[in-house]
Amino acid sequence: MADLPDSDSQETQEWLDALDSVLEHESAERAHYLIGQLVRKAHLAGVALPISTITPYMNTIPLDKEQRSVGNYELEHRIRALTRWNAMVIVLNANRESSELGGHIATFASAATLYDVGFNHFFHGKTENHGGDLVYFQGHASPGMYARAFLEGASARSNCTISARK
Repeated sequence: MADLPDSDSQETQEWLDALDSVLEHESAERAHYLIGQLVRKAHLAGVALPISTITPYMNTIPLDKEQRSVGNYELEHRIRALTRWNAMVIVLNANRESSELGGHIATFASAATLYDVGFNHFFHGKTENHGGDLVYFQGHASPGMYARAFLEGASARSNCTISARK
């Protein structure tokens, strides 16, 4: 869209100024509504919209509206670092026996934060009031799951079940 020539830069600037005015004097929600109405009307008129579903990442929640994490950032960061380290050691030790056993450490390392948020704040073990969550992890990430279980003190006799699926 940026590569198309602007046939009327004054009109373009008026539209942009109008958007700035809505953002300044009303709200982002109002701007969202108005743009949605424009898109709807253009769609109904058969206009081919220059909108892509593939866009660069952009946080859609303004910083002032983000909720702070209820966790302890420093502690969770330390746990994540230890888990990554232990997962790497698991892979290296397994590779001493056979290169077919080692797993893919990058699979876990790249998603370690995502897994940790799940472990720390969302996944639940079995209790009297909760049946426990059943979570299937991508098989190549299993060294990280076993490393986390090790840090938590889980053993073969514990109530902890880790399932990996390729």
